[in-house]
Amino acid sequence: MGITELLFVAVGLSMDAFAVAMCKGLGMKTVKHGDTIIIAAFFGLFQALMPCAGYFIAHSFSEKIKSFDHWAAFFLLGAIGFNMIKEAVNDNEVGVRLNNTSIKELLALSVATSIDALAAGIGFALLDVNILLSAGIIGIITFFLSIAGVCTGYLFGSRFEKKSEIAGGIILIIIGLKTLISHVTQL
Repeated sequence: MGITELLFVAVGLSMDAFAVAMCKGLGMKTVKHGDTIIIAAFFGLFQALMPCAGYFIAHSFSEKIKSFDHWAAFFLLGAIGFNMIKEAVNDNEVGVRLNNTSIKELLALSVATSIDALAAGIGFALLDVNILLSAGIIGIITFFLSIAGVCTGYLFGSRFEKKSEIAGGIILIIIGLKTLISHVTQL
C-alpha cells in the first residue's frame, strides 16, 4: 500500500471521529482550545492504537471480532446519542465534565469510532503494511479532522443551542445504525 492509498484510508477511517467531534462541538457553549485538543487527542490516539491492536491480533481473533464489531459500535453510539438527547432535554450536568463531555463518554466515543480502525489493522496484517507508519498517519489525520469537527459543530451549535445537541445525539444514533446496516448488507 502506497502513501496515497494510506492517506485515503486514513481520511476514510477519520470520518466517524470527525462526525462525532462535530456532534460534541454542537453541544458546546464555548470552544476552549484545551478541551478541543483533548477531544481530538482521544480520537487520534484511539484511531492510531486500534489498527495496531488489530494488526497484532489478526491471526488469532479476526473472525471473532468481525462477528460483533458492528453491534458494539451500534450500541455504544446509540447509547451515547440517546444520552445526549436526554441530557439536552433534561439539562442535567452530572459527573466530571470536559466542556459538556465526560471522560467516560469520551473514552466510549473513542472506542466506538475506532472499531473500523481495528478491522483495518487486521487488513493491514494481511497486506504486510508498515503498521507504525500507518497508525501514525491515521492518528494524525484523525487528530486534525477532529479539531475541525469540533469547531464546525460549535459554529452551528452556538446558533441553535439545545436543538443542536439533540441533533448531535440523533447523528450519533444514525452513525451507529449505519454501521449495523452496512454490516448486514455485506452478508
